[in-house]
Formats: sequence, C-alpha cells, structure tokens
Amino acid sequence: MIIQTKAYPRAGLVGNPSDGYFGRTISFAFTNFTAEVTLYESPELEILPSEKDQSRFRNTGQLVHDVELHGYYGGIRLLKATIKRFCDYCRATQIELHDKNFTIRYQSDIPHGVGLAGSSAIITACFRALMAFYGVSIPKPIQANLVLSAERDELKIAAGLQDRVIQVYEGCVFMDFDKAAMERQGYGLYEELDPRLLPRLYVAYRDELSEPTEVFHNDIRTRFNLGEKAVVAAMRYWANLARRVRDCLVDGRGEEIGPLLDANFDRRRKLYRISAANIEMVEAARSVGASAKFTGSGGAITGVYKDEAMFKRLRKRLGELEVRVIKPKIAVSGSGGAL
Repeated sequence: MIIQTKAYPRAGLVGNPSDGYFGRTISFAFTNFTAEVTLYESPELEILPSEKDQSRFRNTGQLVHDVELHGYYGGIRLLKATIKRFCDYCRATQIELHDKNFTIRYQSDIPHGVGLAGSSAIITACFRALMAFYGVSIPKPIQANLVLSAERDELKIAAGLQDRVIQVYEGCVFMDFDKAAMERQGYGLYEELDPRLLPRLYVAYRDELSEPTEVFHNDIRTRFNLGEKAVVAAMRYWANLARRVRDCLVDGRGEEIGPLLDANFDRRRKLYRISAANIEMVEAARSVGASAKFTGSGGAITGVYKDEAMFKRLRKRLGELEVRVIKPKIAVSGSGGAL
C-alpha cells in the first residue's frame, strides 16, 4: 500500500507574532502550494532525498545559492526528527507499533523562507503518513505540539505553535494561547472559523525577501522575558487585534478587518527591525487601497482587497517589484489526510 499525505502553507492573518507570548492569532491554510509525503512498506527503513537535498552542483555559485535557500541539511532532517518524535510519543503513551519498515520521501513547492511555514508543512504531512502507516490516532492539539517539538526540540529551530495548529486543523482558526490554559492542558484554545466568513484575501511573496525566523525575531524574546513595557504592551495589542478580527468575522463584518490588519503591521514596524524591501512591498500593496501585513516573519504579505479592479492594480503594482500575487484557496479541514 502506498500512503500519500499532504499539508499546506499558512498565512498569519492577524495577531502574530503574539502566539509565542501567550497571545492570540488567526491563521488560514491554503492549497495553492503543497508539501506531500509518500510512504510505503519496504524491507528496510529508508528516507529518500528530495531536490532540496541535492549534493551535486554545476558550480560553486549553485552550491552557495542552494545553501542560502535550504541550509546545509535540506529536508531529510525534518523527516528524521518527525519519525523520532512520533516514536517517542508512542513509547511515552504506551502505543505499541508494528515492526514493519518503510520507505519515505517528500516533495514541496511551497516557497521557501518567506513566512509561509514550508518546513512545518513537511513535518505535518510526515506525521499524517506515520499515523496512517501505523494505524495511530493522535488528537489534533497534540499533533500540533509534536510538530513544534520536532522543530524546536529536535532541530533547535526557533518556532511557535501558530503554524503547526493551522496546518494540522486547516481551514481558518482563531487561537488563544492563554497562559493558564497552556499550563493546564499543554496547548491553547482553538476555535475553527467558517472560511466563508473571510473577505477577499490575497497573498503576495518574493523569494529574495526571505529571512529566517530566528533572525527576524532578534532580541524580542529576551526583551519580553525581561518585562520590557513596549514589548509586553505590543504582544497584548496584537492579541486584542486578533480578538477584534475574530468578532468581526463571526458577526459577518469581514469587510471591516482591513484596517486592523494594517494596524498589526504598523505596530510591528515600530518594534522590529524590518528590511527596506519588505517595507516597500507592504507600502506598494497599500498604495492601491489594499491592506497589508506579514504572513509570518517577512518575505510574504497578506491583506484584504475590495474587488477585481483593485486586485488587478495590486498585481500590477507588486509585479513591478517582482512580487508574485495570488488568491489563496482556503484548505478544507481534513484535506491533507492519507490517500
């Protein structure tokens, strides 16, 4: 039996980056790009390389570009870390696994390093394949925690829960990372929202603007832990924006959220060091009347546009900056399961 599972990129709609600071966020997953994992039984356990794991290059220039884009270890390390965390979880919860071996590989066309959570999509798809192969069911909140653990604990990649929650749940989710709830149950309070409540949204990105999460967040974690008033107040501000956007959506007032998305970025700009090129992309989108904020740590933005005429102006204006603009197709909950 061949098992094929998928996971999708996500866009942080509002509230980020407060998810790592007991805040609130809303995110949506979309199917314009895909991370796919294929798994089948085999005599030995084997992890096959993808194009991101190549070790043969035309010249040193191509090698340097590959390292800048994918790092030194490619995606095989993601599968290794996922398999280990899956086995650790099953051992800790006394789930007995059969002794069959498998071959596993992945492929992904999610733009790399632009804040669309491509790495966690590969891990999420891998967890789904392992659950299908072993016949194991893991509650969604725990799946999200395990995906985060594979990155943060196994691979020491700076990461937060938001990306993993939305990629496990799919659709559109309001997440409240209330500290008391996190300490009590180990995860936040997650409310699935009807994607039909969302207004017209776009996602725009440019590969050259990619910036690792750990670089973008620079010293904010330290400043938050030290109780710096500006940082603590900003996290509270973003969390409140997420609540206001959630209420607008639930009340059928989705067309009103644009200014709240703008406010999310504007406060972020005051606190973080943001590159001129990223700021230019945001301001270009706003120049045609659309709202704009980061989907993650930079390199990609999302926002609301009014109508087709505005979308055409948006695509034209951002195209001048070599920025690609798409209409996200929201992932239906459960669409990434085993085939």
